[in-house]
Amino acid sequence: MISTWVSAIVTLMTFVNGVKNEDGIQACAKVHTSSSVVPLGSPVTATCVIKEDCPLVTGQAFHIEWRLDDRLILSSSETNESSRVSKAVISSFNETRAILTCCIQTSPPQVVAGVEIRAGYPPEVPQNLSCQTNLTTPLTITCRWDPGQRETHLPTQYFIHTEIWDANKKRSYELPKGVHHYTIPRPEFVLYSDMKIYVKAVNELGETTSAPLILEPISSAKFDPPKIFQVMSERHRCLRLRWNLSPHQLWVGSNNMNLEIRLKSADSSQWNDPVFARNAKPSRPVDICGLLHWTQYFAQIRVRYQQSPWSEWSSSQSGVTLESAPTGSLDSWMKISGDHMPKQLNISLFWKPSKQFRANGQNVLYIVSVRKLPGEKGQVCSTRENYCTFQLSGRVKKVYVRAVNAAGISPPTEVWIYKPKAHPAVLDVTAVPYGNSSFLVQWESMVSLGLTDHVVEWRPLLKTDLSLIRFEIAQQNLSSIVITGSFEPYKPYGISVYPRFTDGIGLPKTVNAYLRQKAPSMVPKIHVQKTWKSRIELTWDQIPLDQRNGIIQNYTVFYWDQKGPINIVNVDPEERSVILKDLNVYDAFLMVRTLGGSLNGSIIHFEFEPFDAVAVVMIVIASGLGLSLLIIFIVLTCFSEQKRLKGFFWPAVPDPVNSSILRWASESTQYTHPSFDSEEPNPIYLSHLSFLDLPMKLSKEEDDLWIKSAEETSDLGESICGSPFITEYSGSNSDSVPYATVMFSGLCNSPPPKEPHVYLRSESTQPLLETEEPFTPKCYQNLVNDGMTGKQCFFGPSHDCAPKEETDPSGLWEDFPFLRALTMNDTQND
Repeated sequence: MISTWVSAIVTLMTFVNGVKNEDGIQACAKVHTSSSVVPLGSPVTATCVIKEDCPLVTGQAFHIEWRLDDRLILSSSETNESSRVSKAVISSFNETRAILTCCIQTSPPQVVAGVEIRAGYPPEVPQNLSCQTNLTTPLTITCRWDPGQRETHLPTQYFIHTEIWDANKKRSYELPKGVHHYTIPRPEFVLYSDMKIYVKAVNELGETTSAPLILEPISSAKFDPPKIFQVMSERHRCLRLRWNLSPHQLWVGSNNMNLEIRLKSADSSQWNDPVFARNAKPSRPVDICGLLHWTQYFAQIRVRYQQSPWSEWSSSQSGVTLESAPTGSLDSWMKISGDHMPKQLNISLFWKPSKQFRANGQNVLYIVSVRKLPGEKGQVCSTRENYCTFQLSGRVKKVYVRAVNAAGISPPTEVWIYKPKAHPAVLDVTAVPYGNSSFLVQWESMVSLGLTDHVVEWRPLLKTDLSLIRFEIAQQNLSSIVITGSFEPYKPYGISVYPRFTDGIGLPKTVNAYLRQKAPSMVPKIHVQKTWKSRIELTWDQIPLDQRNGIIQNYTVFYWDQKGPINIVNVDPEERSVILKDLNVYDAFLMVRTLGGSLNGSIIHFEFEPFDAVAVVMIVIASGLGLSLLIIFIVLTCFSEQKRLKGFFWPAVPDPVNSSILRWASESTQYTHPSFDSEEPNPIYLSHLSFLDLPMKLSKEEDDLWIKSAEETSDLGESICGSPFITEYSGSNSDSVPYATVMFSGLCNSPPPKEPHVYLRSESTQPLLETEEPFTPKCYQNLVNDGMTGKQCFFGPSHDCAPKEETDPSGLWEDFPFLRALTMNDTQND
């Protein structure tokens, strides 16, 4: 901006201060410099000469000063000249462009002459000259170069020169400013003749020339990507490729080409190192050998002529090598489950290809046997899966796994059968996501003798198929491993680490893991389990595993009333209940949280009845008094000496062995309570006797009644001496079956009668013995005093014995103890 302004001033002052003559405008002064274009940073010298006829200085004294753009610079007058000559020296010109002016020192200064000075650098030598031939229509050669990194600050012109040696033909092409590439048209070169190409750069400070490039245009051509039209296998471990150039470049196909081939297997994501083939021709196929058997490969090729640039890679074509018997061993993992008794073992065996294993064929079959030599004998399993379950005797120490295809069978992989050991060698296990499809599994292990390695096993928890179980084997000195597989986000996986020893498998450590987590898909419904005064217990069910979407971190219960703040209670993920206290009318909901988010459940409402403190206190006091009275009553009952009270709660049960009719009381004895006046329990309980006291004289009607009822006397067993403890006798329909009725001729307390007692046979609804004939009881067997047994019939005829002649009644009572007791009773009555 300043330079433009000064330049305008110089031009204006030249016209104003000039003197017109025949030749036009005459300048008032003139500035001489060594050069108007100088290298940047070099010194500059300038001289200003004021003419004699300059009207600005005629007849007056003046002084000359110098300015570089708007800055004043030092100057000196020539000693051998008049004051009209002045000289200025700039030791280092660091501006790329500036105006140097000569002025007469007045107020304001008057410019009488000036000059523009430019500075820069000479051009650098052009570098990296390269030319490439384009074989598409139209054919051309495009050359490019690098002008250098340094800015010249001066206009630089580039020229490209070509020389065809065989034709002795030279050409030079000028390039537009700022352009560093040029395309040579097809008529200016010959494909199969060498030509020389170089670039020249020119500016006001000099010129430079690049190193010449000598090339054959066809050797600088970059071909289009070739095409593979067939990949086939004609011998083991080899593939044959048939290829050609692109359709519009087939005209150069007769020349020898350089070829590169790269392959990758179908299960790999990385290409192998390229294989170089020299002097290849499109009409001749190329063989690639040293490959794996029965493996699908994808192939790509690229071409060039001599040292020309490589073409781009062709599209991929696939081929499969020939089949052969499997080779290498398998990595195995065995688990023993169920009954671990030595007689029978339940075994699950898993395997996968090791780094050395090659199936070398399709439809691979795996065979597990207990014999090392192949054959059907000893075979326990045959499958195309990656696992097998079977049972073996505890005496078997190892099994063998083989891979079989159509071409043959692999060498056996030996698998030892190691039973589980109750040895916890793994202390802790963690599994965290590692990328988008992997887990980083870490564990801590104890230093254990005989530890060989660790087995990391994982499986999806939502599926039970054994074929989904995967495993990796880590060396004993490792404590972490990255497992990769088809893991799904938001799905749970069980990851276990097993220690393996030389003689068994230790206890595992298992952890559940998610590749990615999010909020659960559902929140369990809250149930009111129990309620108390101002307290409530809330419970909820467990979230199904397939709806958790992550590891539950905690449950949070939010509850509030209409006026109070929101209260929060956190519950551990293992718990599914909470007790809330000091409540009245409340709303609540449950929130479930995982590391991936949280979800709120529905709101429930519950309320409580008002709490009456006075009523509760009265209830407590009444309960305490009632309990105290009960305790006092129990103590008094246990320690009381009142026999009647004891007898009421603990009735005396008679001892049938010690029973005696002698001690019968006057009351009926079927349900009578014991007498409390005697220390000895009263053994008078007999359920098969009834007593009947009759008056001394009977009327004729009564006598006839007894005669008519001689055969039905079972209801006469009710005593006429009543007692308050006697239960009413039910007569002949009762379950009790009295077998004798004793009739007294007087009252219970009257003197003994003169006549003998009358005994009536009871008409029982059931016989006393099953073999007894109706109404004819068998002889009663008594034990006499001398220890001899005698039989006497007292209740009618008997077929077994004849009744003895009736003697003195006292002797008769000795043989029958029950009737003897009646005699004693009569004595007491007396």
